[in-house]
Amino acid sequence: MDDDERNLLAISTILDTVADVVTAASGEEALRYLLKQEFAVILLDVYMPGLDGYDTARFIRQREQSKRTPIIFLTAINKEDAHMLRGYDMGAVDYVFKPFDPVILRSKVAVFVDLYEKTQEIQRNAVQQQRLYEENLRANAERLEMEKALLKVEERQALILRSLPVALYEEDLSGEDRAPRFIGGDLHALTGFNDRELNAHAFWYERIHPDDRALRLHAPAALFKNGVAVSEYRWNCADGQFKHFLDKSVLLRDPDGVPIGIAGTLLDVTDRRKLEDQLVQAQKLDAIGKLTGGVAHDLNNLLASVLGGLGLIERRSTLSEDARQVLHMTRHAAEQGAELIRRMLAFSRRQHLKPAVVQINDLRGNMEGMVGHILGGLVRFEWAVDETLWAAYVDTGQLELALMNLIVNARDAMPAGGTVRVSATNRTASDHQIGGLPAGDYVVLTVSDTGCGISPENLARVIEPFFTTKDVGKGTGLGLSTVYGFAQQSGGTITINSKEGTGTTVELWLPRSPVEVSDPKSRPASPDPTPRKVPDGAGRGRSILLVDDTASVRDITAALLKESGFNVVTASGGGEAMGLLEKQPQRFDLIITDFAMPIVSGLDVVRFARNLRPDLPIIIITGYADTSGIADCPPNVPVFTKPFEDESLVGTIRELLAPPG
Repeated sequence: MDDDERNLLAISTILDTVADVVTAASGEEALRYLLKQEFAVILLDVYMPGLDGYDTARFIRQREQSKRTPIIFLTAINKEDAHMLRGYDMGAVDYVFKPFDPVILRSKVAVFVDLYEKTQEIQRNAVQQQRLYEENLRANAERLEMEKALLKVEERQALILRSLPVALYEEDLSGEDRAPRFIGGDLHALTGFNDRELNAHAFWYERIHPDDRALRLHAPAALFKNGVAVSEYRWNCADGQFKHFLDKSVLLRDPDGVPIGIAGTLLDVTDRRKLEDQLVQAQKLDAIGKLTGGVAHDLNNLLASVLGGLGLIERRSTLSEDARQVLHMTRHAAEQGAELIRRMLAFSRRQHLKPAVVQINDLRGNMEGMVGHILGGLVRFEWAVDETLWAAYVDTGQLELALMNLIVNARDAMPAGGTVRVSATNRTASDHQIGGLPAGDYVVLTVSDTGCGISPENLARVIEPFFTTKDVGKGTGLGLSTVYGFAQQSGGTITINSKEGTGTTVELWLPRSPVEVSDPKSRPASPDPTPRKVPDGAGRGRSILLVDDTASVRDITAALLKESGFNVVTASGGGEAMGLLEKQPQRFDLIITDFAMPIVSGLDVVRFARNLRPDLPIIIITGYADTSGIADCPPNVPVFTKPFEDESLVGTIRELLAPPG
């Protein structure tokens, strides 16, 4: 900066080889340049009009960007110390006196230019190093994050492996005594042994079930043939229990296809195997139940004909005492057959239940009165049911029959005497906690004995129909199966625990009643066991439509009704009955129809008749009580199960036909 253009030109020429020179003719112009860019050194003429060199230096030093820029003062006068001190005080680093020596000026400026360039280089290097440092930090941070992520993945995989009933192993192909070497999985939870024990020589093979060892030993042959092998076998764990393992292995090969080893997994499929066995058992029981239900239907029709015919013979014939005894023995045998059929229907869950609110302690009197005759003097009976027990919702009669079956089984398991104990508790089950039982509240009746117990191989079969451990002629094999069927049909189940030499405990799970009855006075009144007295002649001469597809039952029932004074019209099927009703809807005073008939069922007949005459009395008789179907029956339709008692059927007919009041 100089107000003399000649000086500016001279300085520019001298310094042209040292650096780029920017000239300014005044202090104001110089400050404008300083606002735009940075300089290595500033040359200021001391004396200038306007802003002189000292004032310009003061402004330069006030700016943060230029306060450290070297300033050289140019002056033609005043070499006095006071003026030079003022210049140094304004921030000058040197003085050059006019006329100046070009070499000295170039040298002084070159020093500051070199210093500036080195400073700039240092700053650039610092910036570059800072950038490299930051990049390195970022790379290290990314690497740490990747390592953390990898560690999390590995930990997650390890947790997954430990949470699954699975183990990983390798097997070397070299040597004859090959054995799996376990390398992963929760081995201790899976087997009860640690990896050191499992990897001991031949340890794994020695604990395979003897009957299953051939399955594992033959696996390598399939492996070399197909490249993969699958086998399932039982293995003896540390607790002495056998688990089912699914062993899957693959053949490892080198790049040339040469086998170099085996890798495999062991999966615990014990629970799956148990579920499969339960499914097979359930399917078997369901198939037997369907077969039993179908057989029971046909047998009930036959027994209905037999018992009905015996009743007609007894009423129509004069029999000697011997003949009457033969007839009574025949009837007793047929009634025993009917009872056997009822048990079969209970097992197949096709009996007709009438559930009601039941306080278990209300059964105590009846049970103690009945068991006293069957237990004998060697067996003691205990009833331990607390008054705080919930009410159950079941068929009372069938519950008593189920308890009697369990008590009789307990008695038979204690030929030398012992104790039969009936107790009960309130239980709440979660979903599918007990044998697929729905979640909810249950009343659990427990019948326990101190008898001989049941062997493990028989325990899984005791609820199968016709399976019994008793001697020939001492058991039908329907006791527990009927209890199981009753419990299932009632919305519950049974569980059986037994140990040989200790005794057996059977738990009967029954659904809790949705209505609690705490005060005996507030309980629903039991139906009067004796029906309303109806005169013997009530309904006599009235017309009855009898519908049954079994000719023998139809004929015997028609004879019974005619003998009782009724006019009877028969139909061999639901379609024929509906045709008669459509032609003459007012002809009949009552309808008796079989339930299970082909094409048109008894329920179809009931609905058709009620559509024509809503007040028409109807009775259903059935040998195959499909409760789900009968549940849809209109109200006020009594149901009789074949074989039925003649007096009971006739009494119900007369009651339905009796005038009101």
